[in-house]
Amino acid sequence: MEKLTKQEEEVMLHIWALKSCFVKDIVARYPQPAPPYTTIASVISNLKRKGYVKLSRVGNMYLYTPLIPETEYKRTFLSGFVHNYFENSYKEMVSFFAKDEKISANDLKEIIDMIEKEKE
Repeated sequence: MEKLTKQEEEVMLHIWALKSCFVKDIVARYPQPAPPYTTIASVISNLKRKGYVKLSRVGNMYLYTPLIPETEYKRTFLSGFVHNYFENSYKEMVSFFAKDEKISANDLKEIIDMIEKEKE
């Protein structure tokens, strides 16, 4: 799976949220001033080339549908991030954010509660 650029990721997030969509649907989700239709179409063309979306012709337009689930993308690239920056340790990553005050003790308790509930 090829890593996406920031712009490609942003468009892909819209596609995942919409499940299937036309370029105009994605453009409509952006705050004004929205990027040009042609820019979004070009980004989607790259996503198709990279194997992230498929297209279906509907009249004279194309409907785009994700081929890669969002969870799979996140899992793949988060694993690489943890490997590259935290010695392959999620514990080290959480510790880093706790020390940097990006996550609170209450947040950690909520996470532990969520994990314990899923085990039941």
